[in-house]
Amino acid sequence: MIPAIPDRVLRELGRTEGDTASLGLLVRDQDTRRLVLLRALLDAAAAAPTTVCPPHLLDRLREDWALLEAAERTDRAAARTVLFHPMTGPWAHRLLGGLTGTAGAGQDLLADLAHLTAIAAAAAIRAGTPCTVRTGSRGGLLALPTLGAVRLHPAQVELTYADDELTVRPSDAPPLTVRIQPDGTTSSADPRWLPVLTLPAVLPGAGPVPLDDLDPYRTSGTGIEQHGLSAASHIDDSERKAWTESWSGVEPLLRVGGEHRITEAAVLLRCLVPLGPPPGSGPTGQGAAHCSGTRREAFGAVLSSKPATPAYFASTLVHELQHTKLAALGALVPLHHEDAAPRHFAPWRSDPRPFDGLLQGAYSHLALADYWQRFALGARRVTHRDLAWAEHARCRQQVGAVLPVLAGSALLTAEGRVLVNEMITLYHRLEDSPPPTGHLARAEAYVTTARVIWQQRNGSPRS
Repeated sequence: MIPAIPDRVLRELGRTEGDTASLGLLVRDQDTRRLVLLRALLDAAAAAPTTVCPPHLLDRLREDWALLEAAERTDRAAARTVLFHPMTGPWAHRLLGGLTGTAGAGQDLLADLAHLTAIAAAAAIRAGTPCTVRTGSRGGLLALPTLGAVRLHPAQVELTYADDELTVRPSDAPPLTVRIQPDGTTSSADPRWLPVLTLPAVLPGAGPVPLDDLDPYRTSGTGIEQHGLSAASHIDDSERKAWTESWSGVEPLLRVGGEHRITEAAVLLRCLVPLGPPPGSGPTGQGAAHCSGTRREAFGAVLSSKPATPAYFASTLVHELQHTKLAALGALVPLHHEDAAPRHFAPWRSDPRPFDGLLQGAYSHLALADYWQRFALGARRVTHRDLAWAEHARCRQQVGAVLPVLAGSALLTAEGRVLVNEMITLYHRLEDSPPPTGHLARAEAYVTTARVIWQQRNGSPRS
């Protein structure tokens, strides 16, 4: 049975807002779905034919599961830091697909099963549960989610954890030790250990934000390579410093957009995944080009190339966390019954979009229009104000071009209708502080040109 969403919550979310309690509904639902997905892995393995999951692999999976249960008994919150880590989602979906398929126990399935050992070990370490496990490295790394990774040649590895110390014993190299701090950060004198960089919490009481450049599933299955993008390899010290410096300026700039922007970052953001510089940004990623994204199966993750400034870092979070928010709401309650045919014009894309993609894009651009308007109204420097007005005007005109399609759908659910109506309310509220005439004219020309080019390429939009 689909739970009822309070009208107040729907209206808040429709205005691209949401307080801690409202966003908490989405978080709890997503966390419950993750636990159900993990349980489905155990059931799928038990039901799989021996050609897919032979007895020795099933025994190993059950051992890992028992370690997870032991970690939960010791410290549930610490263990679930790993279970609810965004990248555990893509791994679980991929493993479930392998266990329910007919391809047999190939290398991919073996690697996915081995990663469960790493997840169980990481959960045990965070919970303070002594353990000894054996597993293998992958692509030169053995990653322990949320903690770090060991740089190794392909080899079998024994991991032993006790008394806040992890000992790693490769089969073909000297052992190394890693100290585990009470907050889950790690340190080692051995250069083979690569810790996950942790950025400070957005707000006191919120969790720190890992900058995860180590998890093997961080971009797996996203298809980003088709767009000329790539996951960053392990970022070096200078890049870490640049990310940290930019992050330090994000909190006050998010606050410029209203307290709800800080709240959604504190509640929803669970990790950042650095992407390599996009095409056109130069060899070091210092140009203006930028790329970012989210993954429905990786709730709480924002994938992003290094933003050029803290202001663009903040706006990237505003943009991407709307996708996180709306995808989670859509998983909790249907917003429409439109089909998935790509037929609609969207000024921010050159290809036809399905209705759901149109709704997602309009929602995120509406939040950006609101953010950049607030930024412009509070900016002291003329250059900052002009940039913000330009961004605001473009985003608002883009949203205005597609709102009639969203509002005109006869297949919105009751919840979807409330959401879209509140989006329209915010759209018109932005008229109270219009941008300078020049910015508005350029934004109108931008959308008009985008529509002409789109029609030349795709034909007239179909309803």
